[in-house]
Amino acid sequence: MVSMTQKTDRASATREAILTTAERLFAEHGVFAVSNRQISEAAGQGNNAAVGYHFGTKADLVRAIARRHGEETERLRAAMVKQVAGSDDVRDWVGCLVRPVVEHLENLGSPTWFARFGAQVMTDPALRGIMVEEALSAPSLHQIRVGLDRCLPDLPPEVRAERADMARQLMVHMVAERERALAEGTPTPRTSWHDAATGLIDALTGLWLAPVTNPEGGTGR
Repeated sequence: MVSMTQKTDRASATREAILTTAERLFAEHGVFAVSNRQISEAAGQGNNAAVGYHFGTKADLVRAIARRHGEETERLRAAMVKQVAGSDDVRDWVGCLVRPVVEHLENLGSPTWFARFGAQVMTDPALRGIMVEEALSAPSLHQIRVGLDRCLPDLPPEVRAERADMARQLMVHMVAERERALAEGTPTPRTSWHDAATGLIDALTGLWLAPVTNPEGGTGR
């Protein structure tokens, strides 16, 4: 007779298998190119309805994958934010955005799929909001935004919003490209995740500190 503990353990193992498989397939093929049936089969589930049973809709599955990684990333980020609290150096706050994500991927070991999964979701109009919502719910990101605002008091609001979008795009896709290269065994510009993070922090810091051209053609802060 199967005990409740065994049933719970079995259900937990099934959920983990589905999450891992869905993340990989979504990363490699795109979210809507992959059916729940394909995920169930690739995860070794005889029941093709397993995905729906354990997670509900595809949007619910995407949210579950995001949260699976978000908790550890937030833990790393919160610790780093605590270290730089009160800083007036843009680079410190940019580092708080980049390094926790990269460190989490490095800790997972190779290959990883989450960066490519994130890039796929962020280009999907129907699902992008899930990733944004999950990110904005992280307390540390609010602290980073406040820190950047303090470092750049003269940056016009519209330019601030524009550069935040630029920074997000660059970060999402550069990390995904490195992850893809590592998975495929192709050369990468930097030899380690740490060095890749340093290069990305350099670029993003320059982006935030770049001069602003006004409509008349002049520049200023």
